[in-house]
Amino acid sequence: MVLYTAPFPNSCLSALHAVSWALLFPCYWLADRLVASFIPTTYEKRQRADDPCYLQLLCTVLFTPIYLALLVASLPFAFVGFLLWSPLQSARRPYIYSRLEDQGSASGAALLSEWKGTGPGKSFCFATANLCLLPDSLARLNNVFNTQARAREIGQRIRNGASRPQIKIYIDSPTNTSISAASFSSLVSPQGSDGVARAVPGSIKRTASVEYKGDGGRHPSEEAANGPASGDPAEGVGLEDACIVRIGGEEGGRPPEADDPAAGGQTRNGAGGSPQGQTPNHSQRDGDSGSLGSPSASRESLVKTRAAADGGGSGEPGATNSKFPYKASGVKKAAARRRRHPDEAFDHEVSAFFPANLDFLCLQEVFDKRAAAKLKDQLHGYFEYILYDVGVYGCQGCCSFKFLNSGLFFASRYPIMDVAYHCYPNGRRSDGLASKGALFLKVQVGSTPQDQRIVGYISCTHLHALPEDSAIRCEQLDLLQDWLADFRKSTSSSSTANPEELVAFDVICGDLNFDNCSSDDKLEQQHSLFTHYKDPCRLGPGEEKSWAIGTLLDTDNLYDEEVCTPDNLQKVLESEEGRREYLAFPTSKSPGAGQKGRKDLLKGNGRRIDYILYAEEGLWPDWKAEVEEFSFITQLSGLTDHLPVAMRLMVSAGEEEA
Repeated sequence: MVLYTAPFPNSCLSALHAVSWALLFPCYWLADRLVASFIPTTYEKRQRADDPCYLQLLCTVLFTPIYLALLVASLPFAFVGFLLWSPLQSARRPYIYSRLEDQGSASGAALLSEWKGTGPGKSFCFATANLCLLPDSLARLNNVFNTQARAREIGQRIRNGASRPQIKIYIDSPTNTSISAASFSSLVSPQGSDGVARAVPGSIKRTASVEYKGDGGRHPSEEAANGPASGDPAEGVGLEDACIVRIGGEEGGRPPEADDPAAGGQTRNGAGGSPQGQTPNHSQRDGDSGSLGSPSASRESLVKTRAAADGGGSGEPGATNSKFPYKASGVKKAAARRRRHPDEAFDHEVSAFFPANLDFLCLQEVFDKRAAAKLKDQLHGYFEYILYDVGVYGCQGCCSFKFLNSGLFFASRYPIMDVAYHCYPNGRRSDGLASKGALFLKVQVGSTPQDQRIVGYISCTHLHALPEDSAIRCEQLDLLQDWLADFRKSTSSSSTANPEELVAFDVICGDLNFDNCSSDDKLEQQHSLFTHYKDPCRLGPGEEKSWAIGTLLDTDNLYDEEVCTPDNLQKVLESEEGRREYLAFPTSKSPGAGQKGRKDLLKGNGRRIDYILYAEEGLWPDWKAEVEEFSFITQLSGLTDHLPVAMRLMVSAGEEEA
């Protein structure tokens, strides 16, 4: 299949579209700024609290007439531009494909050679997030603003989180001397004076959280504002390289010593050039883990909980490097934090970072085209393949006129083979103005020694938002399943007799706009989708696992001191009281329920409307897919009203039943 790298099939149509948008844009921008000036966010209200009232009044009196006059003057040009723009949309392609060439050892072609379908298996990491990158006036309805700057910083944070080196922890104990696991929430080691990240020898307590303080690296706020230090390598080693730390068993309460450390992998900074500065609605400060070198990586889990038992022996002491002293934070048992359900087979946590070595990223509400371009430029520092500006405009394929695209955005480290997009035809009211739909992708993730392709299927979607329209969402879930079945059938080149392709995974990501707790969402909770795809956070209709938390934040409190940094938000969400205060909860028909001051009436851990589902059927018969880790991510605190979620899926040969 040919992937579309331009929105129109020829340069003539592209030029006409550029002219039409040049005529439309001044009117669009002025209207957006005019409306936005009357919708202040809570952050702006707090900033203006100490300003004399006459200054605000003066600004309103001066700028409102100017905006209005310019808006009226631009209307004739906008009308001509609209007459030219609207018919052009019938020839517009449903997405733009962007590939960054010359990725070196981290390129998709190099990744394909890593897995041949043999051996212990291969893990793939998926993440999904709703970014609320709307025109500024509409984004303010969700209490976020400055869409263009937010897009830049969101891209930088995702790139920095995903490109951190992965740490492998080896735990030595009398009962288990060869435990090895790649940390899902691996952190970057402190930097030395040469700007190179390295593994740090010294003692590490058996705890889920470790802090360090380094004097060789720059202050995190400096790095966020000015970019990496000049001594940092431009690309560093490949992402497959990892820092390795060995941890000995505890004896008599003494913390284990780290021995035999390997040289740490260098951090990969992504795109060339200095990262952009902070957005106005999120000031960088000490402890903000938005930066790659931030000390608040300390909140990341270092030690896996896969050890069969804590050993009583002692490890060999290693050479202590006094240049990078660090301390263990308050003791938190990993089992209590990450494996709260006795039958849980995988790790789970609230993380201040996107997972290291993230493979696939599905985003929603990237509606603004300028913001999408800025986000793409940032993410191309890590992801080689990107699809953006997905959707349709005007009156084509859907019932109502579409002013906005679907808001879907996809980024991948692996090559994209096939793409299909479908617009949901039943959107109503405000949702009907956007071409919400489903994006289906087929990616190649490896090849067998017999040159058979190993592929995976990923679906990204955003369902109808209005809470009372359960029937519409159920219809859209029906369409999603039908479209996905057609996509798999039309793109498959295999048969039982001639298996040219081996399917490794089938994953659905997106904002489904319903949760598994609300009584008003019972229809969606019982949909057949959940019989074909597994939700790692769900026990059954209306019943969540004890560790699952909501992904929709209370928009009124986005800029509170307690949650304005990734590290702070992580700590808040690890407590039940914090979740009640800062997460959105299911609405109740009883008067006053859910109101501030009556949080004690709320049950559960908040509304979880962002999902990653995976299929256990429809894969290559000799393989099985199992969740290794699941994470709720706070790295985008202050930048969106949703929590991103991530899942690492292990694909391996199935074990024969005894």
